[in-house]
Amino acid sequence: MTLETRIINIQGMTCGGCVKGVHNAVSDLAGVQTVSVDLENNLATVTFDADTVAVTKIAEAIDDAGFEASVANS
Repeated sequence: MTLETRIINIQGMTCGGCVKGVHNAVSDLAGVQTVSVDLENNLATVTFDADTVAVTKIAEAIDDAGFEASVANS
């Protein structure tokens, strides 16, 4: 298991419901260990098993939930 923690910038979140939607979309992915979504700063901090899921797949799940995600440089 190779755990990584990455910050994902998210555009389009406006309320607590958005936070919940992002959290649910990401936490449903295999390999995701923890998700913390920050509405004020428009980002999510995700810890995941890089051997199981790629950070790009996490960003795609956020996009699919109706938001615009971009992975911050580490």
